[in-house]
Amino acid sequence: MKYFPRYVMCWLFLLCPFLMVAQQPPTTWIRINQLGYLPGGSKVAVWATQHDTLPATFQLVNAVTGQVVFTGRSGAAYGRYGPFSQTARLNFSGYTPEGQYYLRAGATASPVFRIGDHVYDGTADFLLRYLRQQRCGYNPFLKDSCHTHDGYTMYGPMPDSTHIDVTGGWHDASDYLQYVTTSANAAWHLLAACRDFPEVFADQFTANGMPGSNQVKDVLDEARWGLDWLLKMHPKADWMFNQIADDRDHQGMRLPKEDDFYGKGWERPVYFCNGLPQGLGKYKNKTTGVASTAGKFASTFALGASLLQATDTGYAALLRTRALSAYAMGVQQPGVCQTASVRSPYIYAEDNWTDDMELAAASLYNMTRQPAYREAAWQYAQQETITPWLGKDTAAHYQWYPFINPGHAALAAQTTGTRREALINYYRTGIERVWAKARQNAFYRGIPFIWCSNNLTTAFATQCYWYRQLSGSTAFMELEQANIDWLLGCNPWGTSMIGGLPASGDSPVDPHSSLATIGHYPLDGGLVDGPVYTAIYKNLIGIRLAEADEYAPFQSELAVYHDDNGDYSTNEPTMDGTASLVYLLAAQAAEGRKKYTTDAGGIIRGDSTRKTLTLVFTGDEFADGGTTIRHILRQQQVPGAFFFTGRFYATPAFQPLIRQLQADGHYLGPHSDQHLLYCDWLRRDSLLVTREQFHADLAANTAKMTALGIPAPAYFLPAYEWYNDSIAAWTAAAGKRLVNFTPGTGSNADYTFPAMGKRYRSSEAIYQAILQYEATHPGGLNGFLLLTHMGTDPRRTDKFYRLLPRLIHILRQKGYQFVPLPVLLP
Repeated sequence: MKYFPRYVMCWLFLLCPFLMVAQQPPTTWIRINQLGYLPGGSKVAVWATQHDTLPATFQLVNAVTGQVVFTGRSGAAYGRYGPFSQTARLNFSGYTPEGQYYLRAGATASPVFRIGDHVYDGTADFLLRYLRQQRCGYNPFLKDSCHTHDGYTMYGPMPDSTHIDVTGGWHDASDYLQYVTTSANAAWHLLAACRDFPEVFADQFTANGMPGSNQVKDVLDEARWGLDWLLKMHPKADWMFNQIADDRDHQGMRLPKEDDFYGKGWERPVYFCNGLPQGLGKYKNKTTGVASTAGKFASTFALGASLLQATDTGYAALLRTRALSAYAMGVQQPGVCQTASVRSPYIYAEDNWTDDMELAAASLYNMTRQPAYREAAWQYAQQETITPWLGKDTAAHYQWYPFINPGHAALAAQTTGTRREALINYYRTGIERVWAKARQNAFYRGIPFIWCSNNLTTAFATQCYWYRQLSGSTAFMELEQANIDWLLGCNPWGTSMIGGLPASGDSPVDPHSSLATIGHYPLDGGLVDGPVYTAIYKNLIGIRLAEADEYAPFQSELAVYHDDNGDYSTNEPTMDGTASLVYLLAAQAAEGRKKYTTDAGGIIRGDSTRKTLTLVFTGDEFADGGTTIRHILRQQQVPGAFFFTGRFYATPAFQPLIRQLQADGHYLGPHSDQHLLYCDWLRRDSLLVTREQFHADLAANTAKMTALGIPAPAYFLPAYEWYNDSIAAWTAAAGKRLVNFTPGTGSNADYTFPAMGKRYRSSEAIYQAILQYEATHPGGLNGFLLLTHMGTDPRRTDKFYRLLPRLIHILRQKGYQFVPLPVLLP
């Protein structure tokens, strides 16, 4: 049963005395993200009632002072949804000050929540608690070992019942089966989270999961636990295993120890990937190959090798070898490798595999820089452009897995031009299919209520996030956040779907788990399966609720959710869903930490905590480097940002180059029409142009871009890279963001020539200055807008752009990623 923490009740009594008067059960609610909201993010709650009347307005109230700080209109009525007769979205995104608040609409108040940059801090690490609890072999949570005799082989080239050491890894869910399918996907997400958001993770546990520090991020320790087991499951170039144990595991609840019901002592069966249908009992799966498993092996090993190369070269070399051999097996044996069962038809009936091979090929390109892998990834991408379940009302259990395709994001990050645009549009099309359904209800719910609906929700929100990062578009930001909010309480049941998160909120306390039911252990951090269609629930066998349903008022003919250990369909935590959510919550924590460096109102640096930078080029009268720069960026697959004056855009000789840069997918922006100097060099606050002159010049620059078919620009880089706060304000009034180069390296001195005397900087001197800055300054070149010029005065014969391949190579070796400008400054 659920209980409100005492201090929450105190808040409600003190702040909302009208609630004390009500004697009848409530019939109207405000559902919120119980964890809170980022100041700069989408902030929406859902008002829901079992009546029909919709309040015209709502208020945001400071929970400390009782002051109404924001009043908004309730917006359109969305009508009936689930148990509710009427619903509406309460949007308070425009209010950004940090603090403690609650929402009030008529006589109904929401729980108290926070707005703040740090609401997601520590959440990704919190989820790692559940993964440590799921460890097989030595379990640091139980301080004991289990399944140490695994296992005996089936279906392999060796005689059946041959012993092989495959102890380790994670239990899949509340049972103790282990699958490469889910474990590799989990390990990949943990590695990707460490790669993309290292700043949000702590080091509070050692490699074996016990408290302590080992100078390794805990997320990487957990990922390596998975990698160690995956190496055992692919022990040699032509051997690959898919799972340990089968549905004979479902003998009832028990703590993990040794299982003696598989017919060979304490050993459990280990299923070899032979590419053929398998099943030791009545039921056979529909396996057609091994590529779905091989691709997951290869991508996870390749990412692990890239991340660990600098700290454990021997281990990284082994991962590299196994990544290559796994990929080769996938190429040789295309098709799906499904899991096997004995007593029941319930399996992971995966029907797709080209998405796994796409991610594998893209990951191998990152690891080897061999273009053949990138080309193979593109060919695989064409075979499944849209993950099939997106926009559908139902799907078989794990039919399309992973639930989104990370391969598109991986490949788009290493591709430019029309291919990159196509990959981004694949994501957009999938999102639009879900949006067509989601826009019809107040919860923006477009995810089917099938088993593991929370896993699908996590995956879809991640696809929205990747789309936003790749495209720079915020078109689906509210939809993305609605799916995150759903997991944290903004759903019909008003509960978080994550055990123990947030600590002061409503979250699962009675999950379907032996550890919880028999051991009475809290399953902190575990993401439960989530709501299912009522029609599915009614046809399941063996579900018996152990207690009265505290969510009875919110069950409906649409979907049900029970926080009850008897409901294995909605309230069972899963290891792979939790690992995927680690990535998503890490991304949210990083969003809260994301800070831009500004100067006089202009942005001069992106996020200094992440090893990303953008190459920026400006041009006015010279373009001698254009062809060379374009060739280098195409060869190195590096996106660039080009800011040209109106005179440059209007020069007929330059226009073929401009069209080529646009076709390659580079960002094109304005740089002043006539290359005006806006303010005095010595007295920066002294303007040399009027507001009218500035706007007319910028409009003329933009018009010449439009004439060439270039989309309206979002960013403007001032002429001479010189401006003041007035110019920045005028730029904002024109609907654009003023950006400028990041100072410190002197890269912009590439325009100088020897006759300038002491001002002249040779290309080698500029190159060394960039590396010197990177090595000696905190944060190195993180978030840099590294600016050079498209061309220079003929008197400079020492052209810096010729050193770009050398610079790109060494910065990549140092771990930097070259990203489009809208990704650096979303």
